[in-house]
Amino acid sequence: MIGGRTRAWDDDGFDDAVPFLARLEREDRAALLAIGRPLRYPARSVLMHQDEPSGHVVLLLRGWTKVTAIAANGYEALLALRGPGDILGEGAALSGRHRSATVTALDSVEGVVIDRSRFTAFLAGNSRVALHLLGLATDRQRSTDRRRLEWAALTVRERLAVLLLELVRTHGNRTEEGIELAIGLSQHEFAGSVGSSREAVARLLGELRTRQVVATRRRRIVVLRPDVLRRIVGEGSA
Repeated sequence: MIGGRTRAWDDDGFDDAVPFLARLEREDRAALLAIGRPLRYPARSVLMHQDEPSGHVVLLLRGWTKVTAIAANGYEALLALRGPGDILGEGAALSGRHRSATVTALDSVEGVVIDRSRFTAFLAGNSRVALHLLGLATDRQRSTDRRRLEWAALTVRERLAVLLLELVRTHGNRTEEGIELAIGLSQHEFAGSVGSSREAVARLLGELRTRQVVATRRRRIVVLRPDVLRRIVGEGSA
């Protein structure tokens, strides 16, 4: 995988993209995992449902998930992709509110599930882990704010090019044909991620396909010319 990591917590670097388990000391990580129970989820299964009560958190060990939310008018937005080392459901577990988003497995997922009461009790007794969780929440909010600011200056065409380049970097598998995205996203999900309509995204993907920049199948995209995508982004920032 291009730029990917099989076990995210093996990376000692710290930035906005570093997942929760990678931030913890070895002994804290082991202690936290020990209070949960292992579970596996098949591809396309739902780990958490939007608006349901919070009963547990999930620590991802293998596989990738998508985080989506549906607005009152039916608009579905792709909020994030979460993979190895990430934590899911911590916001609702700490606030006691219902879940704000749905989490769906993009491929086979392995994780550790921790009951809400055990999770909050663990945090109450371990300030280091609690501070790392606060740091993660701060980094995620900062990343969201930065993306919102950057998105405001870009056209939908440029946003789609940025998204495709990000997916090439984080989820791209090099093949004879090009760089295949290892996660399957629908046009609705692409539209939600770039803040546009499905029709507009379908039209733009069609244009890129005609120009032989990408090849598309059902829930499958192969990027043939990442250099063209970079030019699209560069034109918008010039």
